[in-house]
Amino acid sequence: MMGNKLFPSVKEAVLVIVITAFFLILTAVCIGLRPEHFLMAGVFLALFFAGNTTRKLAVALLPFFIFGISYDWMRVYPNYQVNPIDVRGLYEAEKSLFGISVNGTILIPCEYFAIHHWSIADFFAGVFYLCWVPVPIVFGLWLYLKGDRRMYLRFAMVFLLVNLIGFAGYYIHPAAPPWYAMNYGFEAMLDTPGNVAGLGRFDELMGCTIFNSIYGRNANVFAAVPSLHAAYMVVALAYAIMNRCKGWLIALFAFIMVGIWCTAVYSGHHYLIDVLLGIFCALLGIFAFEKGLMKWGAFKRFFERYSKYIR
Repeated sequence: MMGNKLFPSVKEAVLVIVITAFFLILTAVCIGLRPEHFLMAGVFLALFFAGNTTRKLAVALLPFFIFGISYDWMRVYPNYQVNPIDVRGLYEAEKSLFGISVNGTILIPCEYFAIHHWSIADFFAGVFYLCWVPVPIVFGLWLYLKGDRRMYLRFAMVFLLVNLIGFAGYYIHPAAPPWYAMNYGFEAMLDTPGNVAGLGRFDELMGCTIFNSIYGRNANVFAAVPSLHAAYMVVALAYAIMNRCKGWLIALFAFIMVGIWCTAVYSGHHYLIDVLLGIFCALLGIFAFEKGLMKWGAFKRFFERYSKYIR
């Protein structure tokens, strides 16, 4: 137990420094260091050594740090080196299940919205998509800061688990997003850059380059299934309900969640199939954690020690 010590124990300090150094060295060797790697390491070390209160926060944030590292490290062995990329199959399935008939031609929903779109919808699409990661993380920090550390830890661990399930999905079934099929056809080209797709209309509307800067750095465009955009707010909403949050907050989360689902398709970034699988991914993660891991004695003891450490 940490107690009220200002500084960590020698054992803790050495362990953290060694692990951080190992992370930076391994990252440099395998994928190359970028400024955000130093930023992540610096923030963690600063929080860990600044004092007792910030040390608890640093340790509490580990699920989110692990999420970011896991996503980044998929560059080491891309999913398309494990299984073939699906470009046509998903497109045809979407057309078969959710096709829209326009003048005798069947369009997938993304194709329909690429033709039929509206400025007000473009604005809200951008707003909803900007809520994708920040809202769940802010919700988690709110749970932590108000002192509900056990609920915070349940939420943070499920957030990480849902991501890991989603990342596994990327490797099981590498798939191109709808904008790829719409722009490039059905042949997978590995050097294809990220594409802002319909979210570019938000940038144009607002006179900014928010989404261009985000999607321009996407290293692997063949990671569309499941849609983790669709999953995150499901997790946030579920734990807002479990925590018996105010009705207005639950309603707001539900509104943002549905808005992100709609935007994923409206913007051409995901098929409806991707969205449904993302929702399933979130529900699977919640169920596996609450009804599986939390019933397993060894994990439950680990959880109790972790939650006690960050109190």
